[in-house]
Amino acid sequence: MRRSWTWYGIRARRRPNFGEVDVLLRGVVQRMHHFVLDFPYSNVGLVQSMPGENAECTCLASRNLFEWLGGVPERIVSDNAAGAGHKGHGEREPRLTHLFQAFQAHYGFDCSFRNPYPGHGKGAVESKVGMVRRKLFVPRPSVWSLENFNAGLPDRCLELATKPHYRKDTEERGLFSEDRAALLPLPGKRFDVVTWRHMKADRYGVATLEGRHRYSADRANAGREVIVGLRALEVEVLDSSGKHLATHPRAYGQASTNSEDPSMQLALLRNKPASWPNSRVRDALPDPLREWLDRQDRQTRNEALQTLKRVDRESGWANAVEAMLSILESTGGADRAGVTLLAARLAEGVAGIEYDDDRPDLSEYDIAFTADVGVQGGGR
Repeated sequence: MRRSWTWYGIRARRRPNFGEVDVLLRGVVQRMHHFVLDFPYSNVGLVQSMPGENAECTCLASRNLFEWLGGVPERIVSDNAAGAGHKGHGEREPRLTHLFQAFQAHYGFDCSFRNPYPGHGKGAVESKVGMVRRKLFVPRPSVWSLENFNAGLPDRCLELATKPHYRKDTEERGLFSEDRAALLPLPGKRFDVVTWRHMKADRYGVATLEGRHRYSADRANAGREVIVGLRALEVEVLDSSGKHLATHPRAYGQASTNSEDPSMQLALLRNKPASWPNSRVRDALPDPLREWLDRQDRQTRNEALQTLKRVDRESGWANAVEAMLSILESTGGADRAGVTLLAARLAEGVAGIEYDDDRPDLSEYDIAFTADVGVQGGGR
């Protein structure tokens, strides 16, 4: 029997109450979009959390779920999922994005679209997306690695499928086994979910996307053509010959961003410690702090950079660097508690404690506790 699976991607602007969740991502609250692949026969829905609703996010979420399933649905009915395409009012055929067309051809499934305009028939969509939000994203999850978080979501979804099917007198998880058995096999090679663009770097060697997100291609490529690879979570920059230049975290949202900001490099540097000698973080630090970090072993340096990253998130880059430098000069190390406290004081505009030249003689306290001091006035 030929089965259809429903692909729910609720557009945030059209339905703000569905498909959106807040996640504490690496200590910062970020609005995420949950992607739901629903199996009507078993009523099981599988979820992935993505930072956007573009083609790259749609295809990456699908690929993750296909690989977890170990197979590919024969046919997917998309409920106006952003990034796949949509069927506009009065149009007979859907308009698919180029990336989704390649993705569909690679995995060999059929795809059709629901009409995005009628209100009837949307109850199952809204119910499923709302249930996912309540069960998996309340209270707000704290996430360090989005990849690891997404890897565990399908299993958590399956744990919710222990109830009987609303129409069949059978547990949903048992019916899901039949759904899974009907899947097409995975292709031999994984699809690389990336959209390539040819762009011209500006005079600073920066490629700008969406008019506000700036990604460095190195100043050596100023004014030259570069190739920019857009992935869901990263942006890769190549020179015109295809040589790799840089990989940056992909930025989302309306606020302007710049990959040259050292604080944006801390996460990548934490995951790729070998890139420390050529990192922008190293170049942006004052000489004493940079030289101290250069002398440390990898573990100590990573711990110091983790402290810098955490404090930067809480108190800002300038305060974090100033606090770490001050603690280093005072103690010869980068104690996390000391750096955190001092940076917080700097962020609040509280000046550091300064002592007069004529400091008290603390040795007087030692005398008070020596055995030579007798008991006076009958006290103990």
